[in-house]
Amino acid sequence: MYDFAPVPGQPKSVLYADLVDAASAITLDEADAVANMANVAALLGQFLPDLNWAGFYRMIGGELVLGPFVGKPACIRIALGQGVCGTAAASGDTQLVPDVHAFPGHIACDADSRSELVVPVVRDGAVIAVIDLDSPLPARFDTEDASGIEALALALAERI
Repeated sequence: MYDFAPVPGQPKSVLYADLVDAASAITLDEADAVANMANVAALLGQFLPDLNWAGFYRMIGGELVLGPFVGKPACIRIALGQGVCGTAAASGDTQLVPDVHAFPGHIACDADSRSELVVPVVRDGAVIAVIDLDSPLPARFDTEDASGIEALALALAERI
């Protein structure tokens, strides 16, 4: 049994360190990538407030394919270079978007999303997945959130 819970009111740096520790613990002895992504998606939903979607898109056959997530049903396939997720996957760079309506080519899977953070998961120099966070709040994410999710992506790169 796992019992991970964020401590209310802690600084973001501590919150993300705790999230990475929880994700590392829950994925440590599991070889199945989908199971690991599912548990980490659940942790993202538990640890991070003000989200309406949190999860993974996996790189399969040169495109992103929906992976485990928490939230409303989502777009199943995203072409590289399309939308925030496709841009992150194609460039290999984190995308921190304070207003999704101002992002050229934004794909609106959920009309309630106002801001988004997408972080590539890279293994052996190649993007293997992206971690996607959506919020109904404008400018929900900042550079501390980006750094925290980048640390998570690094910790998960060999486990998903």
